Amino acid sequence: MILYNVTVVVEDSIHDEWLKWMQEIHVPEVMQTAIFSKFKICKILTKPDEGTSYSFQYFCENLSDFEKYDQNHAPQLRNSVLSKFGDKQVSFRTLMEIIDQTA
Repeated sequence: MILYNVTVVVEDSIHDEWLKWMQEIHVPEVMQTAIFSKFKICKILTKPDEGTSYSFQYFCENLSDFEKYDQNHAPQLRNSVLSKFGDKQVSFRTLMEIIDQTA
């Protein structure tokens, strides 16, 4: 299984609007691609110097599925976040293979 993690630091000035938009618009759009089987949104408790951080975790079966997402859906979805919030949020992405987990 593949875990696609997007870590975001968002400025406090837009936090509430941003989080609501992510939960109601962006994450549902990502899930509508039918690439990912489930997701988690985690608030990161260790504080950065500014803003609040979140981890958006999306799970898919294999690397091939993720590559389809990355090529066919990711650019448009990333652009929608940038168009809406610009540089008031910063994100970085990590792709991981899950080796072992509990049920």
